[in-house]
Amino acid sequence: MPAVEPGSKVLVSGANGFIAVWVVRLFLEAGYTVRGTVRSESKAGYLRTMFENYGQKFEVVVVEDITKPGAFDTAVKGMDAIAHTASPFHFEADDPNGVHPKNSVILLPTDRCHILIEELIEPAVHGTVGILESTLKNAPDVKRVVVLSSCASVSNPSDFGILNESNWNLENIEEVKNLGKKASQPAKYRASKTLAERAAWDFVAKNKGEIKWDLVTLCPPFVFGPVLHDVSSPAALNTSVKDVYESLLGGTKTPEQLQNFQGSWVDVRDVALAHVRALERPEAAGKRFIISSSNFVWQDWFDAANTLSIPGVNVPKGEPGAGAKVTHRHVYDTTRAKEELGIKFIDMKTTAKDMIDDFKKRGW
Repeated sequence: MPAVEPGSKVLVSGANGFIAVWVVRLFLEAGYTVRGTVRSESKAGYLRTMFENYGQKFEVVVVEDITKPGAFDTAVKGMDAIAHTASPFHFEADDPNGVHPKNSVILLPTDRCHILIEELIEPAVHGTVGILESTLKNAPDVKRVVVLSSCASVSNPSDFGILNESNWNLENIEEVKNLGKKASQPAKYRASKTLAERAAWDFVAKNKGEIKWDLVTLCPPFVFGPVLHDVSSPAALNTSVKDVYESLLGGTKTPEQLQNFQGSWVDVRDVALAHVRALERPEAAGKRFIISSSNFVWQDWFDAANTLSIPGVNVPKGEPGAGAKVTHRHVYDTTRAKEELGIKFIDMKTTAKDMIDDFKKRGW
């Protein structure tokens, strides 16, 4: 399938989210016309003001419930490409075996069971499949669909070594299936991301005779960076950026929490750029891409931030250099993103500076 070119019309779902606002901005800067979806009119005004200089090249439409059948039927009409970013990210899901008021059930595509998670799995899976169904039925000009997934769909908790796009997280699905409400909050979130991405690929496989567009999925780990979306306080930050704020400036993380955590990260601007490149590069068609800068422990961020010497900012010292001694459980292979999308990942020091500068400007 030919790549999508600047000047084309792109739908960005969940356009008011942390990552999505950057996706909208980079598409507009690259010359695309963007239609963004939000869940209520109250969330639309901020975006209209932010991008008012683009005039008719940017519009916002309301899709109240992305889990409803046909929710995106109108939004996708007239589009040349879709960027689906709307999906929850938090660790506060309740009982996956409780009774949903709609009495709806989600079939686990990789297991022989049914589970319910209203807060995470339903919007993740139904929202993803729903926008693909709407695209198939109502958007004949669409050439490519990009779905924002996560490295949560790539890595199992027990994984060690180098992971690439061929890896899938099945362990967390088993945990949620077996433990229900007692499953860990991260497991519920990570299961939702795996199920949603697999549902997207399954949908394409089942409808390959009718589909005229390509699917691309992007899998980032923790996403950090300066904030564009509407937030009024540190408490209102999205989960990943709030973690950075609390670790570097907030003073709310215990020494044990700071010492024991390890993960991988990427700058939000690289994730947004990956969306643009995923539409424009013909060779991206039908592929997953891991979008990850590097591994980290919080000490690495302390060290990066403390080299900046920003007046009035006191970042914990910790044990300088201790991060270099950590053996990480796994490392993501990002060869495909570098070679086929041309991503040159932003370094930790730059991201740390831009985040702290952003926090300071907000008076935090």
